[in-house]
Amino acid sequence: MILSAEPLIYLLIFIAVLVIVEGLYLTVFGKSISLNSRVNRRLDMLEKGAGREQVLEQLRKEMHQHMNARGIPLYSLLAEKAQKANIAFTPKQLVMVMLGVSVVAYAGLTVGTSTGLVVRVAVAATMGFGGVYVWINNKAKKRLSMIEEQLPDAVELMVRSLRVGHPFSSAIQIVAKEVPDPLGSEMGVIADESAYGRDIGEALKHLAERMDMQDLRFLAVAVSIQQQSGGNLAEILDGLAKVIRARFKLFRRVKAITAESKWSGTFLSGFPILALVMINVIQPNYYDDVKDTAAFVPAALVAAAFLIANIFVMKALVNIKV
Repeated sequence: MILSAEPLIYLLIFIAVLVIVEGLYLTVFGKSISLNSRVNRRLDMLEKGAGREQVLEQLRKEMHQHMNARGIPLYSLLAEKAQKANIAFTPKQLVMVMLGVSVVAYAGLTVGTSTGLVVRVAVAATMGFGGVYVWINNKAKKRLSMIEEQLPDAVELMVRSLRVGHPFSSAIQIVAKEVPDPLGSEMGVIADESAYGRDIGEALKHLAERMDMQDLRFLAVAVSIQQQSGGNLAEILDGLAKVIRARFKLFRRVKAITAESKWSGTFLSGFPILALVMINVIQPNYYDDVKDTAAFVPAALVAAAFLIANIFVMKALVNIKV
């Protein structure tokens, strides 16, 4: 039995691409850019001596730069995810990162494998773009999940601030100071924009649309309605916090109930591919007797089509809407 190490080398190179991208990101922007930081990035920038206007301009630029660069070839596939993840890299820097990690992947493939030049170039380019996409997608999912988790506590903090007599703008500022990233910096930008004359309801609505998050839309609508028709904003937000927390608990419960079916779907989608890889690792010559026949290529294409269709079908079956 002959074991081939090439599939393992491909996997290690792809993991190395993800590690390199994350390392570059933290090196360029510092640890405060990490969502695990207890001090939000806006406060960290202010503490380092940056002016309030400069910080606001920098953060607003980071929030909008990706959607403004959707015209770059292939970048439109990354733009929406990069916006939700609030990636501080500029679009040009991200493209340079993709090219850089592609070069690293090509060097790794050249040293570790014996594949042809065309295959190395194609795989390296795929790893460069695919690795950055996977990294951005994971960042976006983590950031949105953390905002959903932070929002009920932030709204309750606003309620307590309003009940002791603070105006809503001051309540937003308190949230910006007390809540860590990602919500802390987002609320800090809204507080700064309000200080320079922008309507808070409009700023909240823009945040909700940018994040594409229903709970934030509820908050923006509640504030806008109170501004237009009056009423006790503290009571409105208190009820909203309870609704958001109940929705969050429901989503977590559904996620727990459907975890087994989602894992089954993932396993059934990944097992054929894993089996194919293991066959090539354990017995590289397994298909030698049939690969030169006329039916081999059509049969391989049909099998690949079924595998791809299986992934989409299983994903649709386990994607339960609430």
